Amino acid sequence: MAAPPPHPFVYIDAAALHSLLPFPSLIPHLRAGLAHPELSAGIQCPQRVSFPLPTAPSAALLLMPSWCAHPSLPYLALKAVTSFPSNAPRLPSVHAAVSLFSSATGAPLASVDGSALTLLRTAAVSALAASLLASPSRPPSVLALAGAGALAPYLAEAHLAALPSISRVLVWNRTRSKSAALVARLRAAHPGLAVEEVEAMDEAVAAADIVSCATGSREPIVRGGLLRPGAHLDLVGSFTPAMRECDDEALRRGRVFIDFEAAMEEAGELVGAVQRGVLRRTDVSGTLAELAAGTVEGRRSDDEITVFKSVGTAVVDLLATQLAYETHVATTKNA
Repeated sequence: MAAPPPHPFVYIDAAALHSLLPFPSLIPHLRAGLAHPELSAGIQCPQRVSFPLPTAPSAALLLMPSWCAHPSLPYLALKAVTSFPSNAPRLPSVHAAVSLFSSATGAPLASVDGSALTLLRTAAVSALAASLLASPSRPPSVLALAGAGALAPYLAEAHLAALPSISRVLVWNRTRSKSAALVARLRAAHPGLAVEEVEAMDEAVAAADIVSCATGSREPIVRGGLLRPGAHLDLVGSFTPAMRECDDEALRRGRVFIDFEAAMEEAGELVGAVQRGVLRRTDVSGTLAELAAGTVEGRRSDDEITVFKSVGTAVVDLLATQLAYETHVATTKNA
């Protein structure tokens, strides 16, 4: 296996990441990496490890390693995440950094802002799934966003990049000031885009072709009975069995896809549905890698409802970090 070419160790901060990972580049890169059978099969991603920290109330350190021996991805990445709930509201409660090494020599190559990387790759994964499951004969035009937190503007930008047919965005959030701020931000960035704040999530669900949720809700905010024929539901927010963004009816009506197998153990919507007998593992139609590779069938009709649940893994961290690092090296060489 060829080692990555020698290059000085680099630090890639959040501002640089946004320049190095525009969605029109990141989304196809993730698709190509996930669709490559030898590459995706060669990525090793052990279960994340969590350590409680006695330094602050409820503090924790999470470590997420991944590596690959394939010549086109000769890297090892370690994502370290710190959770300090007591920081709020003075500081962010979650911080992250990704360390990149050569998997051929173990040499350190880069340190990357993990918080920005997570926002970018999470939104890119959602938009990739939406593009793979969208109807080619009836392109989506209305996007509804549930939640107006840090991830929301990234989800909007990623979907707009992947699906240029979107002409209207509806924003709902429990805290109206946050949804108003997001609406203003999107209007400023996209003068020709219709962006509206809605008072009720039901209103947004009933009107949208794509519903993207990024909340910490423990109770369903999407009622499946309101989803339009042909709608696509993107569920990002839940990452524990206690969290839940949609009801069982959404899973009954839709064909369900997941990003990785971990979703079956971590996502509250799926864990609860299995426990209640609403969903079986065999009812899940495929993973994002299978969709990208074309080994499972995506949308089967214009009126079919699709559901995509993501929880994230170090696999996409590794692929996104690869693109950022290699683009940085290429840009530096050409400067």
